Amino acid sequence: MKELVSFITCGFPDLEFTKELGFALREAGTDRLELGIPFSDPVADGALIERASLDAIKNGFKMADAFDIASALKDTPSYFMGYFNSFFSGGFGNFCKKSAQCGVRGFIIPDLPFEEGQRYAKIMEEYSLANISFLAITHTDLRIEKIAKASKDFIYLVAFAGITGADKDEDLLPILKKVKSVTDTKVFVGFGVNEKTAKKRAEGADGVIVGSAFTKILLDDTLSGTKKLSKCEQLSKTIKAQINE
Repeated sequence: MKELVSFITCGFPDLEFTKELGFALREAGTDRLELGIPFSDPVADGALIERASLDAIKNGFKMADAFDIASALKDTPSYFMGYFNSFFSGGFGNFCKKSAQCGVRGFIIPDLPFEEGQRYAKIMEEYSLANISFLAITHTDLRIEKIAKASKDFIYLVAFAGITGADKDEDLLPILKKVKSVTDTKVFVGFGVNEKTAKKRAEGADGVIVGSAFTKILLDDTLSGTKKLSKCEQLSKTIKAQINE
């Protein structure tokens, strides 16, 4: 069965709601959670996730909140997604230790290039944490093979060159075929995945990563907290069903 990875911003709109949302998504078919750590300059994220991130910071988000959320949701495979300064500023080893204690399985760090990430591989391995690899259609076959062979847990395949939440269409089957020829690591497709695109994005992949579609619901100020949870649950169920049709 193909998997759904759901992204949520830690601390948006607040700490307890993030936990409730994580529980709700798990019950609604989400297989893994990508826990976004709010950052002031999220260069890979589109306007929706950037807004949620900045709102969380304005509302007083602290890194301790991310560890609290991860601990509460540890029954669901979870990964911290963020920018390297957030992981490094308090000491990378210390961050790895705390993450592992909270049950986090790995990190998704868009601004940490593959080669740079290799410098930190040993300490992540010490705490059984995976550094999730990124691949994109713009990569050469040689680079695809190099990164795919070194990947652990899963590979994040960027659906197009750009930022999250955009609506572009690329043929991903060639790169998926290439990746599958060199590794058994699962490949999840992210960027621009929603209820309209999920089925196609999942073709040839092991699942999809959805973020902006959930964030759009959470940013709708016309909805109550209960309504937001309900709509996110329904979206999770819908996408999980679509990718497994």
